Amino acid sequence: MSEFLDPGTPDDEGELAVEGALRPSSLGEFVGQQKVRGQLQLLLDAARIQQRPADHILLSGPPGLGKTTLAMIVAHESDRPLRLSSGPAIQHAGDLAALLSSLVPGEVLFIDEIHRMARSAEEMLYLAMEDFRVDIMVGKGAGATSIPLDLAPFTLVGATTRSGLLPNPLRDRFGFTAHLEYYEPGELEQVVGRSATMLGVDLAPDARSEIGRRSRGTPRIANRLLRRVRDYALVHEGEGASIGTPAVRAALDLYDVDAIGLDRLDRATLDALVRRFRGGPVGLSTLAVAVGEEAETIESVVEPYLVRIGFMGRTPRGRVATEEAFEHLSVPHPDQALRLDNL
Repeated sequence: MSEFLDPGTPDDEGELAVEGALRPSSLGEFVGQQKVRGQLQLLLDAARIQQRPADHILLSGPPGLGKTTLAMIVAHESDRPLRLSSGPAIQHAGDLAALLSSLVPGEVLFIDEIHRMARSAEEMLYLAMEDFRVDIMVGKGAGATSIPLDLAPFTLVGATTRSGLLPNPLRDRFGFTAHLEYYEPGELEQVVGRSATMLGVDLAPDARSEIGRRSRGTPRIANRLLRRVRDYALVHEGEGASIGTPAVRAALDLYDVDAIGLDRLDRATLDALVRRFRGGPVGLSTLAVAVGEEAETIESVVEPYLVRIGFMGRTPRGRVATEEAFEHLSVPHPDQALRLDNL
C-alpha cells in the first residue's frame, strides 16, 4: 500500500502516540471480534478465580486488527505488568533467557511476530512455557554442562501474521489460540465513531460509514483515514467544523484511496494485470517488475486484499484478474471484447 496506509508502520512518533491513545483498555471497550472477546474473558475470569497467571495465548491474523491491543488488555484486566518484545529482536537463545529471567511473577510477556524468532530461542521457549524453566548451556563440546534456571510464572501472549510458520511444538504449548478476522463495515463505523469522539472530531454518521467502507476491514487503517480526514477538514473548513461525506470523499481522493479502499499501488497492480497482461495468468515477479515494486510487497501487502475482495486469483500458472476487477476498472473482459469484435 501507499506510504499513508501501510498498516504495519505508524507514520511517525506523533502518529504512534495517537494510536496508543485510541486503544481500548478493556474487553468491554474493544469493538468487534465478539467470539474472541468472549473466549478471552472466560480465560481471564477463570485465572482470576484460581489466583494464577492466565494460560499462554496465541493471537493470529492480518496486521492492524488489534493483536497488540488485546495483549495490553490481557495485562490490564489481569492487573499484571506487561513486557513488550518482538520476534526479530530475539535472535539468540541468550536473548530470550535474559528476557525470561527478568520477569516478575505473573507478568504478561507479549512477543509480536513470534514466528520470526530464532530457532534456538523457540526451542528454549518450549520448556519455559511448560515448566517455567530454562536450561543454560555453559561451555562447549564434551565439557559443556547444562544449568537449570527456574523462572517466575508468567503468561506469554504471542502475535503472528503467519501462524503456519510456527513449529507445531510451539503452537501446541499455547493454552488458547485465536484467529482475528477482518472487520465488517458496521464494526468499522463503530471504531471510527469512538475514535472521532476521543479526538474531538464532529463526524456525521454518513461520514463514519464512508470511512468504514474505505478501511479494508482494518481498524488501524480506519483510524489513519480518520486522522487524514480530520487534517483535511481543519485546513479547508476550519477548526470545529462538522465533517460530512463530501469532505471525507475529497480528503481520501486526495490521498488516492478509492471508494472500496484501493490505494495507488493496489490500482497500479490491478491495472497492470488487467490492461497489460489481459487478466493473466502472470508470474508474481513479472507483475512486480511491471509496477516497479518488490515481489514481496505485492505478495504480502497488495495481494491479500485483492484476493479477499475477489479481484485477483492465484493459480499454479500465476495471478489472474477476475471479471469483477475488469468491471471495477471499466475495462471489457477479454471474452466480452472478443464477442463484441465478432458482432
